[in-house]
Amino acid sequence: MHYAMDGYDLLDGKTGIIFGALNEESIAWSVAEACDREGADFVLSNAPVARRLGSLDALADKTDSDVIWADATDDEALAELFAEVKEAHGAIDFIVHSIGMGVNVRKDVPYEDLNYNWYEQTLDISAVSLHRIVRHALDADAIADGGSILAMSYIGAQRIFSKYSEMGDAKALLESIVRSFGYRLGEHDIRINAISQSPTKTTAGSGIDGFNAMYEFAERVAPLGNADADSCADYAVTLLSDLTRMVTMQTLYHDGGFSNMGISDEIVEAMADSLAEEENPS
Repeated sequence: MHYAMDGYDLLDGKTGIIFGALNEESIAWSVAEACDREGADFVLSNAPVARRLGSLDALADKTDSDVIWADATDDEALAELFAEVKEAHGAIDFIVHSIGMGVNVRKDVPYEDLNYNWYEQTLDISAVSLHRIVRHALDADAIADGGSILAMSYIGAQRIFSKYSEMGDAKALLESIVRSFGYRLGEHDIRINAISQSPTKTTAGSGIDGFNAMYEFAERVAPLGNADADSCADYAVTLLSDLTRMVTMQTLYHDGGFSNMGISDEIVEAMADSLAEEENPS
């Protein structure tokens, strides 16, 4: 269910940078639209390869934003990015990290047979990039005291979803970086959190074998069903706003209640029917 909103100016006067928007299916795309609705000015960034894979320039036009292409695993590129952002906007108020890719997952390599070079790439792209981004923002004095940093995660960081494979490790590392950096960012009055989002029909999600089954299972277990990208973006806005100025180092579940469920009546009934058919085949 989508709720139309006119906005509440929650980010009026704030500036930021949003990493990871690729196309209209991206969570970062929805976050950018929500931030624009709430009055923020921001820069959009993605890896140069995304220039030919996505449609970021269209989002930039829609939100009147600049695009700075930069590989978030490249320290030199990030240093240049934050120098450019600071020159154009001064010290910014928020950073959104919505970057992830499982190289072995995309190549259908099972967890027990991981290619370790690809595994390192997955961790670097999906988790270590957050550390790099925060580090270079601090080095450049490009994020203001009182700012907010937000990363996107998934419950696969805590629980095993077999087809999620190496991405579970990457998200666990991402959440650890949130906690570890959160302690250190506190002296600057900067907060950092992660949203653990429902399975969401994005380009990245569709690259996971068995994603549709993961999505349908969560939809049938979560009391409110799966949270979509638009509702995630609305939640993200609150975490970038001053309303959550004392919230930091948290992994916050935005999943329709899935994270507190064991099993639902719908799943019990479906399994009972399936077992009955096995025991009494026609």
